[in-house]
Amino acid sequence: MESMEDLCVTECTRCPALVDSRSQIVNGTGPEDADVVFVGEGPGANEDAEGEPFVGRSGTVLDDQLRIVGLERDRVRITNCVRCRPPENRDPTKDELANCRGYLEAELGRLDPEVIVTLGKVPSEHLLERSVAVTKEAGTLEDVRIEGTPRRLLICVHPAATLYDRSQEETFASALERAADLADVGDDGSGQTRLDGF
Repeated sequence: MESMEDLCVTECTRCPALVDSRSQIVNGTGPEDADVVFVGEGPGANEDAEGEPFVGRSGTVLDDQLRIVGLERDRVRITNCVRCRPPENRDPTKDELANCRGYLEAELGRLDPEVIVTLGKVPSEHLLERSVAVTKEAGTLEDVRIEGTPRRLLICVHPAATLYDRSQEETFASALERAADLADVGDDGSGQTRLDGF
């Protein structure tokens, strides 16, 4: 069995603008048997500094909500569409997304999760390959093929959306609740799931 180290990108120069703006490559974190994989857009300033996805204010929102629905951060995998911080936190370009796609596909292939949760517009559109009205479609489960493998994908608003728009809190919470259900981590079963790894 290969280790998760294989999924750590240590050197990549495919996107010159991102090579210039990053201080490091930010790889996904979490166990290789995670049932739920969260996919964000790309690292921001905090993530670029700390080398871990979702560690800033959005990360706190995500962590808090994960706890509420019975998913601990160390039991889920959190990754991004692009692993290097875009300059000025702009959206990654189509080319940048395409350049990094193989890394994401390899990660998802290795993990074989029960459900992929896309956090926001960019990852939702990138993996579904269509335009997505995230606030309207949040909580929707889609069947999608990634590298020929059927996957279940749950559309979710970005945790930061709840910081700017309080009305998104409920949308975010119910999407994460659904993710926990799909991964079979209910209140009754949560203790059980945690013991499986021991």
